[in-house]
Amino acid sequence: MTSAFDHFTSTAASFVRGQSGARVGALGPRPLEPFLLWEFEACPFCRKVREALSILDLDALVFPCPRGGTRFRDEARARGGKTQFPFLVDPNADDRALYESDAIIAYLFARYGHGRAPRRLTLGPLTLATSALASGLRLPRGRAARPSRAPDAPLELFAHEASPDARLVREVLCELELPHLSRSCAEGSPTRDALRTHHGDVALPFLHDPSAGVSIHGARDVIAHLERTYALPA
Repeated sequence: MTSAFDHFTSTAASFVRGQSGARVGALGPRPLEPFLLWEFEACPFCRKVREALSILDLDALVFPCPRGGTRFRDEARARGGKTQFPFLVDPNADDRALYESDAIIAYLFARYGHGRAPRRLTLGPLTLATSALASGLRLPRGRAARPSRAPDAPLELFAHEASPDARLVREVLCELELPHLSRSCAEGSPTRDALRTHHGDVALPFLHDPSAGVSIHGARDVIAHLERTYALPA
């Protein structure tokens, strides 16, 4: 399901972004509920927001909206008024809704961090250019929808944005339009320690699929499960 080329290009994508999202930064108040995020993996603007979530150790219920997708794109438009991604809703702040990656990042760091986002997220054209290059290294993966069946309940993915293996899994989740709770597990995250306590020293990414009643770790096995369980013939 994955090749040496996949791992090389995914690792390169993390490299060009300076491993942004690999480590938890300075944290502020903790939200009680996960954010709601409509996005798609190959979008460079969405990548910036995912990096911010990893740095701030924030969880999000992700609704993948790849091109040609039919499961969540209309829902995003109905809720926010336009089909534009990323689109984030904060249920901890009276369902505040935000578009535009820079506005989302500024909001997250102001409310849940220590005020200012790190420079690698605020360098304007340079940040966008490196994020777009990271997307280009993995095209066409994580961009367009494939036929799939919906799970009975959202999946749960423990990972972080800078992980090359996690990227390979997120691409499949996106293409198959599988909703999932993204549990941030960057270095320094308490969630990583809790995962180790409950499941042992598992390799990230770690997926729990409540619909299938299984927990799986490692990109190759997770992707095999997703393809076997949810992908449909084209």
